[in-house]
Amino acid sequence: MMEIADFDSLRRAMAENSEEPEGPARNARAEQLLAEAERLNIPLAVIEALGHQLKVYNYSSEKDKMFVPFARLLRMWDERPEDFDEYETHSLHWVFKWMTAGMLDQPHIPLASIEKWLGEMEHRYRLAGHSERAVRSAEFSVAGHVGDLPRAERAYAAWLAADRDRMADCHACELHGQGGWQLKNGRDEAALELWGPVLDGEYSCAHEPHTVLASSLVPLLRLGRVDEARAHHLRGFRLVRPMESMRGAYADHVEFCALTGNEARGLELLAERPAYFTDTGQPRSRMDFLAVVALLMDRLTGLGLGGQRVPGPAGRAWTAGELAGHARAEALELAARFDARNGTSHVGDQLRERMAQQPLVDRLPLGVRAVRTAPAGPVAPAVPAPEPSEQQSFPALLAEARRLSDTLRPHALEAWAAVARAAEETEVDTYVRAEIADHTAMGRGPEGVGLFERAAQLYAEAGDEGEAIAARARAAYVRALSGELDEALAAIDEPYDRILALYADDATGVRQTASVLMSRARILMRQVHDRSTGAGDAEQAVRELLALVGGRGGSDLRLVSRAAEGRAMLAELAEHAGDGERAGALFRQATAQFVGAELPWFAVEYEVRVAALAHEQGDLAEAERALRAALEHGGPYVEPIGRAQLHLQLAEVVGGRGAAEEAAEHALEAAHWADEAGQSGTLGAWARHQLGGFLLRQGRFAEAAEVLESALADLSAETHGDGAVVQTQWWLGDCLSELGEHHAAAERRLQAAEIARHWPEQHDHATLAHLAAESLGNAGLPAEADQAYTRAGELWRAMGNVHFLVRSLRARAWLALRTEAGPEGARRLMADAVRECEAALETAGDPAATERLAGELGHTHRQFGDLLARSVPEDADDPAIQEAFEAALAQMTAATAVFAGLGEDGLHSRTAAELAAGWLEADLSRPAAAAARARAVLDAYEGADPADETVRARRAEARQLLEPTED
Repeated sequence: MMEIADFDSLRRAMAENSEEPEGPARNARAEQLLAEAERLNIPLAVIEALGHQLKVYNYSSEKDKMFVPFARLLRMWDERPEDFDEYETHSLHWVFKWMTAGMLDQPHIPLASIEKWLGEMEHRYRLAGHSERAVRSAEFSVAGHVGDLPRAERAYAAWLAADRDRMADCHACELHGQGGWQLKNGRDEAALELWGPVLDGEYSCAHEPHTVLASSLVPLLRLGRVDEARAHHLRGFRLVRPMESMRGAYADHVEFCALTGNEARGLELLAERPAYFTDTGQPRSRMDFLAVVALLMDRLTGLGLGGQRVPGPAGRAWTAGELAGHARAEALELAARFDARNGTSHVGDQLRERMAQQPLVDRLPLGVRAVRTAPAGPVAPAVPAPEPSEQQSFPALLAEARRLSDTLRPHALEAWAAVARAAEETEVDTYVRAEIADHTAMGRGPEGVGLFERAAQLYAEAGDEGEAIAARARAAYVRALSGELDEALAAIDEPYDRILALYADDATGVRQTASVLMSRARILMRQVHDRSTGAGDAEQAVRELLALVGGRGGSDLRLVSRAAEGRAMLAELAEHAGDGERAGALFRQATAQFVGAELPWFAVEYEVRVAALAHEQGDLAEAERALRAALEHGGPYVEPIGRAQLHLQLAEVVGGRGAAEEAAEHALEAAHWADEAGQSGTLGAWARHQLGGFLLRQGRFAEAAEVLESALADLSAETHGDGAVVQTQWWLGDCLSELGEHHAAAERRLQAAEIARHWPEQHDHATLAHLAAESLGNAGLPAEADQAYTRAGELWRAMGNVHFLVRSLRARAWLALRTEAGPEGARRLMADAVRECEAALETAGDPAATERLAGELGHTHRQFGDLLARSVPEDADDPAIQEAFEAALAQMTAATAVFAGLGEDGLHSRTAAELAAGWLEADLSRPAAAAARARAVLDAYEGADPADETVRARRAEARQLLEPTED
């Protein structure tokens, strides 16, 4: 901790403390610094320390401590205003606004005191010559808080009518308050329109767009703009998370989770901030937080999860039901205190309305991992599931089950299960018992062999020999599915011979015969897949089936289905033989038959096969068409894991043609359905990895960072491959760099580089080390950055990549100015970079490579010149300055010559170097030489496009350089 020996060290200590995270630790340090300031016996030091203390209190959970330092500051001002410099005078008047808002947040401060303080603020602002704008804004806040809407309306109008001056809140904060008034009056669209410039980044401050993003969540949901709401949650929560003072905005994000089916994420948010339950420094934000806690807990209780353990106030374990009651009681008690102070019921009315909200979206996928707290409901079918048995008679149940089976509806097996339950209490004939056993076996998979055999016996007893044989054939096929292929092949022979004999004697029908032929064909296909033998036998069996059912289908959907599946089997055989084109055509024929028969859900598998074949053949348009068709055909019948896979494949194909926005939508859906299927850690992690990449490509860095961090929690080299882990870390580092989180970006890039270090090909390792060095430099860690650049440079050298070797040397040269190496070390490194370029140019034989290396050399000379000019110490004498500028000019002249050799391709770089040289000539008191360089630039752009921004900028700078000589 810095020792406070004088006013300068006090100021440095306060600046350092300002950079610390919000919270009690920072506040305690501010209190220590005030004590140190008092020991210096310098009035301005005490004033600045009090201002620092007041600021850190305001940006913390201990806002109630602001009033004491402010009262002391005000007394000091009244007694000796001359002790305040211009900045502290401004700050004193500025924080009047904090006091008004702070008093409103404390229910123990009487309303009369707040009104008196408002009058004091107006009086002092008038004396200081400030506009009424900030005063009327404060009055608007008071009136809105107590529910005096007519007064709020008047104050709002006066606020907007008054001139903006130095005391007005920043544009971002003002727009937030103005949008809040529109929201209060039920004008969601108007509020969002007002917030637009803040949301778009035009205006910002310490707490914006943080609070606007949070405030926009519910109105966006109400307007049905759910994609924007999702984006604002991911982006906004990332801003709010590290800021202890933003409990109110944090509450808005918890509320969003409660209203969008993201209860599990809401619980995660509560677990991150246990102190928010009990911190008493700002009662109003605590009340808001407890209100949304109650809302979330009520939602869980309504879902039947009232007994679930949840995070709550420290000291005991909580269930959702218990915390709901506790949070509601605490919030209402605080609201009652505010209303008692205000003399209205406004705060309590708003609070009760907030806690009574109902979900606005059943489930809004966020892209980040979320375990569903409520059981996933069944996917809504296009055809309703059978009614429970107690609501229908047995004949009705049986008729419905037979209808569903005959038309191949998705819920046929559920209908037969209802028949089976009803049959336990009803006398049924042998044939019905056979049907029940048969369809029960269909739902048992490999365990259904015995039931199929039982069904065959019952069919035979009932006199239907054809169905009996078909049931035995189905039993044989199930054996093949269970891995008993030899047994299945042996078991199918007798049913096959017997059914053909019966069919020849007109003793059974086409449907039963086709069923046996299909079972045999399926078994033979298993032999092809499992053993890569018997393709000829399988094809012959399929063609025999097609010969039987071809043209016979008509309205008999079972026969149509047999024909379509037969086509698909021929497609599989063609694929097995390496004829992908024919396989694709046959799969498309199969899907067309299913879709034509209004059985599109059976086409899903084959469209997926078409997509895979098209992808292998490089026909991405056909792959995309097939995947879209699969999703469309499957409709509501595809299981969650299947939906996840389809959306993920489509995301990759669509993203491959550059449609990052649509690709992100499919990746989001894939992540959602993977979570629903219980595959969050496997397929879900991969989907989030892809989603993060697509968001990054759109420049949505905050959203991408949230998603990628969520993906990293589950990605593993064992499951997903170390390439996926490295790529996710890489992308995350890029996002964090764009967000200005350079230290975190460096950590991610270094972690990725450590994995890539073990790969045979070292390009990724070198690139990541280089990027990590860049982040370390931006994070203010020059020594660490130099180490990383050194590592990257060694890798570039080993790979023979001169360009990036030279760039790493140049970067190290600039860093040297901030380390012990100093200017001399910087010059040596830049000279090394020049030598590397020149040596590479001597051996370059390829004209294109020579041109690229020449460009690199030109940029190196240019940067060398800049470095020499900027590295002159402030206290250097004139000869030293002249020597440095002469050396810099030599490098700029060399850069100009190199770029001139590149012709038109080097024009802009040449003129930039020429102008830099011109300014150096001017600094060296050589106006004629400076003017000559300026004219050379103007001549270079003679006849150039005047709309070109670079041309216009260069010409303007050249004219500026000419002005002193013309004068």
